[in-house]
Amino acid sequence: MKHNFTFLAFLFLLFADPANAQEKNNAIIQGFIQDDSGRLLAGSTVLVTGTQISAAANSDGTYTLRLPAGKFSLRFSFIGYETINKEVNIIAGQKLQLNVVLSENNNALQLVEITGRKEKTYKTKSTFIGNKTETDIKDLPQSVSYASKELMADQGAVRVGDVVKNFSGVSQFTFYDDLTIRGFRVNGQSNTQLVNGFRTSTGFWKQPLTNYLERVEVLKGPSSALYGNASPGGVVNRVTKKPLDETRKSISFSLGSFNTFRALADFTGPANKDSSLLYRLNLGYEDANSFRDLQFDKNVIVAPSLSFVASPKTRLNFDLVYNSSRSRLDRGQAVIGNDLYSTPQSLALSAGNDYLNEQTYIVSLSLNHQFTNKLSFNAGYSKTGYQEDLYEHRSANAYAKDKLGADIPNLVAMQIFQRKRKRYIDNFTGYFNYNEKTGPIQHKIVAGYDYGSEKMPVGASQLTASGYRNAANTGTIASYVAKDSLKYRRDTQGNPVPNVASFNLNDILNSQRLQDDSKSIFAPTTLSPTYYYLHAGYVQDQLKIGRLQALLGIRYEYYTDFLNYATPTQQKTHSSAWLPRFGLVYTASSNINIYSTYVMGYNPQTAATIANPNAGGPFAPVTSNMIELGAKSSWLDDRLAITTSIYQIEQKNTLYNANVAGQPDLLRPVGKERSRGVEFDITGRITPYWSLLASYAYNDAKITESGIPAEVGLQKPNAPKNMANIWTRYNITKGKLSGMGLGLGANYVDRRTLSINVTQSIPSYTLVDAALFYNIGKVQLQFNANNITGKKYWVGGYDYIRLFPGAPSNYLLTLTYTFN
Repeated sequence: MKHNFTFLAFLFLLFADPANAQEKNNAIIQGFIQDDSGRLLAGSTVLVTGTQISAAANSDGTYTLRLPAGKFSLRFSFIGYETINKEVNIIAGQKLQLNVVLSENNNALQLVEITGRKEKTYKTKSTFIGNKTETDIKDLPQSVSYASKELMADQGAVRVGDVVKNFSGVSQFTFYDDLTIRGFRVNGQSNTQLVNGFRTSTGFWKQPLTNYLERVEVLKGPSSALYGNASPGGVVNRVTKKPLDETRKSISFSLGSFNTFRALADFTGPANKDSSLLYRLNLGYEDANSFRDLQFDKNVIVAPSLSFVASPKTRLNFDLVYNSSRSRLDRGQAVIGNDLYSTPQSLALSAGNDYLNEQTYIVSLSLNHQFTNKLSFNAGYSKTGYQEDLYEHRSANAYAKDKLGADIPNLVAMQIFQRKRKRYIDNFTGYFNYNEKTGPIQHKIVAGYDYGSEKMPVGASQLTASGYRNAANTGTIASYVAKDSLKYRRDTQGNPVPNVASFNLNDILNSQRLQDDSKSIFAPTTLSPTYYYLHAGYVQDQLKIGRLQALLGIRYEYYTDFLNYATPTQQKTHSSAWLPRFGLVYTASSNINIYSTYVMGYNPQTAATIANPNAGGPFAPVTSNMIELGAKSSWLDDRLAITTSIYQIEQKNTLYNANVAGQPDLLRPVGKERSRGVEFDITGRITPYWSLLASYAYNDAKITESGIPAEVGLQKPNAPKNMANIWTRYNITKGKLSGMGLGLGANYVDRRTLSINVTQSIPSYTLVDAALFYNIGKVQLQFNANNITGKKYWVGGYDYIRLFPGAPSNYLLTLTYTFN
């Protein structure tokens, strides 16, 4: 580490910003930016037209510009307000006070998220996820949780799994891209997650990185009425950073525990003099090991974005996120028998010759054209490409068997996968926005069409070594049956000989070394190509009369899946659904909106949609519905937002593991589930220098109908009943400690059961995190300490052979340099 700190010290010297003689002759323009009511607009901006010189108002609404002598045009702007221009004639050395008042513009909201957000706070005023147009979160009759890029940066959160702890009702299911929302599982492989509002998926095995994200948000409850098949718990939307019309540049370097090194860059601003072309480029490099044995991550991220303002009525945006990843696949920790503490949490069942190489790209193009002040058209296309190259030693989700067929609790049955596959997801959406007034009723109408498809083309293949050797030692048998013991090859103790050597939990080091797999018998495993597509049409009207708003929507979805795709027996199967959506919002006061909503969900389940041909099926579609009541409010001059809600969600035909020997991926449906809960969220600033985010959730998620009577009444797997989180940051702006900032947070997750088929559980936990910030001009030094009490915990798991431990105490030191 000595060399690392020397490197950081060198960067401090390199990026120091010494004054020079020319700057002494510059004029200083300063002042405050406020709205008509006198509220100071932190995050508002002033841009010197025709240059890349700009400044943003700080937390007390004041700004400072340094300019040489001459005539300049200053443009003052803030989201939701009218932009104004001021002409100034600068004299060398002059100090000019220029205060500005911006008027609110109710028509200034974007119809498509094309230009970036300028706010620098935890609080976000608007979202696109709920109505396919920018909507004040208070006016949306459904609960939304979110984390801004500022919060993610302050917490040092580099993966989505690190971010979701801030959301009420959201927790990790495993440490893959795999979450629980209001008791229902949502994962990245199920094609029910969104990027910029487009349906997409990830490789599932790795959580998405966050350095290119503006925010992560969750729309709670079924969202099928807007986005098609989705989890009833909610949908996760990752919003990428969009270009700004002012120049901002930053680079950062991080060093930390587990040999972690990261280098990130974020550049944005006008690409031409009239600011009609804006750009943003986010770059990232990561080389990190883990507290888990043999695990590592090497990632390269390239995420450019371009916004072209062709005219005041036409805008075009291009986004690309490319990630090249090299790592190993971590299948979790195994323990001996039912003793949760019998093996170290660092234990991974990997071997030295395992690898997971992935490449992912998400590219999108969006267009907005405004025909009149009332009518506009929006269209977007997105394509996701995923490529996987995997070699792994993994458990067979069971212990090895002795000659009597009993478990040998210190030996984990193993198998080997070698797999190559690609997946492609295409989305198109086109819709019209129309605003009209009929008498006293205002209408915001959205009508549109969606197309989506997913394909795993021909060429996907897998070799699998598993099971037990037959007596002749020429083949394998999937599982061991004691009464047929003469069919198996047996060792000197009479136990069946596995095809792949078992992992010995009492001899971990030898089990993790490079394995000689030439002695294992491999067989091809079917990875049939899959293909589905859907067409959908929808219409929605948000009506407003006085203090009352009503949201009425309906979506029709027609879904086509190919059975035995790309074979002579290929055939199409179809399903369809009408998906209504109803919501009411009542403005009780200038601070408080009360809302209610009813929505329905629908999700076809076939080999294509669950992205696992070995899961069985086809299965009946998942259907769901939700009733929610809540209140949203803003306080302290709109600096602080508070949301509370109660809900009930019901779902039919959820899939769970069938627990059939030799078929670890086989699924079965459970009849009906119900989730009831209460949520509470606070986000924003108590004072201009004191930021706060806090949440609490109670969730009672149970199986209410099942073909197996013993399952009725069980709490759903990895669905904690209670969760709570708090994070706060305070900046010191006066005195000898000026420039310092302190952050402190805690996260509580209740006890969870791991499966409806076993009684195994993992304990509750409370984590405490802290951060220290120090700003020196354009340089910020940040130190994050996580799990400072050294709590031993698990974020989730399937059973005691596949447990997912949380990280022990760890730290991260980050140096950030910001420049124009």
